[in-house]
Amino acid sequence: MTVKPVLVRPTPDTEPPIISADEAYRPAVPQPFTQAALALDFTAGLEDDGGRRPTERSQLPDPRPFVAKIAQAIIEVVAAQRPAPQLIRHTSPAIYSGIARRALVAARRQPTGPRRPAIVRRVRVCEPADGIVEACAVVVAHGRVRALALRLEGLDGRWLVTQLSVG
Repeated sequence: MTVKPVLVRPTPDTEPPIISADEAYRPAVPQPFTQAALALDFTAGLEDDGGRRPTERSQLPDPRPFVAKIAQAIIEVVAAQRPAPQLIRHTSPAIYSGIARRALVAARRQPTGPRRPAIVRRVRVCEPADGIVEACAVVVAHGRVRALALRLEGLDGRWLVTQLSVG
C-alpha cells in the first residue's frame, strides 16, 4: 500500500481589496458585457402599455364604485395597511412603481396606536372622452382628509389608473 504525498496549497485571499475614499465616492463606470451574465434592461418599456386595447365606455362597468374602491385601496397602500401588489392589476406600471415606493417608506415608520380603515367620503366623476374617466375622491384616513385625482382609461374591458395625484 502506497501513501500519496499530501499536497499543500495556500488558501485564496477572500478579503475584498482596500480602496481609498476617492475611489469609494467616484461615480460608477458602466461595465462592459460580462460572459455568462444575462443582460436585462429593467427600464425598457416601463411606459409601454403592454399591447392593451382601448375599450368603449358601453363595454365598461360604472366607474363610480371602482373609483371609490381604488381610492380607498391606494390610501391604505400608501399608509402600509394593505400590500401594494393588490394594485398591480388596476394601475399602469409607472403609477404602481410610485405607489409601491411610497408604501415602502410608510412601512419603515412605526404607527402609533390603532389605525382605522380609510373612508371614502365623496367621489366625483367626469367623462371627457369615450373610455376615459377623470375622477376625484375625498378620503378620510388616520385623522387626515386627503384628496385623490385619478385618470382612468378603459383597457381590455376594465378600468386602469393611468394618472394619479395624492394630496
